[in-house]
Amino acid sequence: MREAFSANGTEKQTDWNAVNWRKANRCVRNLRQRIFRAAQEGNLKKVRSLQKLMLKSYSNRLVSVRRVAQINAGKNTPGVDKLVIKTPATRGKMVDALAHYSLWKAKPVRRVSIVRFVPLKRLR
Repeated sequence: MREAFSANGTEKQTDWNAVNWRKANRCVRNLRQRIFRAAQEGNLKKVRSLQKLMLKSYSNRLVSVRRVAQINAGKNTPGVDKLVIKTPATRGKMVDALAHYSLWKAKPVRRVSIVRFVPLKRLR
């Protein structure tokens, strides 16, 4: 996996098969609970700082990629980028790519058709 398991992680490549999912889910659940408690207390400054921490969290990236690429029913449907992430190596690369993700200015709306994966069983 990585040398140190922290909110930021390191710059090594992610080994998808070596991830401790129980620990990753626990970190994400803990952060969500902290955000909820801060919101209940009305401490908006703390809510915002915890939300920023969650966006940069390595555990959150792991759990998010796992949910989209492995668990969800739409895992075989390509998105706007026309990519389907199927192998553990590509899932690890996606986690690493999200570490360097930055926002960009949105372009005007463009209609893109998303091709659905239809198994042969449904065609009959």
